[in-house]
Amino acid sequence: MARSIDYGNLMHRAMRGLIQTVLQDVARDGLPGAHHFFITFDTTHPDVAIADWLRARYPAEMTVVIQHWFENLTVTDDGFSITLNFGNQPEPLVIPFDAVRTFVDPSVEFGLRFETHSDEDDEEEDENGDDDGDDDPPPQQDAEIVSLDKFRKQ
Repeated sequence: MARSIDYGNLMHRAMRGLIQTVLQDVARDGLPGAHHFFITFDTTHPDVAIADWLRARYPAEMTVVIQHWFENLTVTDDGFSITLNFGNQPEPLVIPFDAVRTFVDPSVEFGLRFETHSDEDDEEEDENGDDDGDDDPPPQQDAEIVSLDKFRKQ
């Protein structure tokens, strides 16, 4: 079997590393100037930890804003935790980097989007045509630049 360079996964890891570095800097030094972030993440990811009422309100995806008020920002190799204010109710969140779908800093028109592609055609079958029973690999995730138009102030 020929090996190839998996540029999609390499970009994916590099872009997650960029988000990790930015959040580590913010955790240490605070948000500089007008910088602020819109972070959209998959609430169904098994390692996401949010309040039950938030999960009920956002059963698939949620966008949080890190701007004026946040506390307890802690960044690890796997993700970050933060306390944000929802209607004068502080709520802790734990968000793994693998759950992040978009990261946008509209103050400098910077954005990243991570898309998930599942390829049903790659399922392996044994000689009898049955599924081999092995766990499927996680879906391929490609990284691309996100359009900032939906985040622009009107």
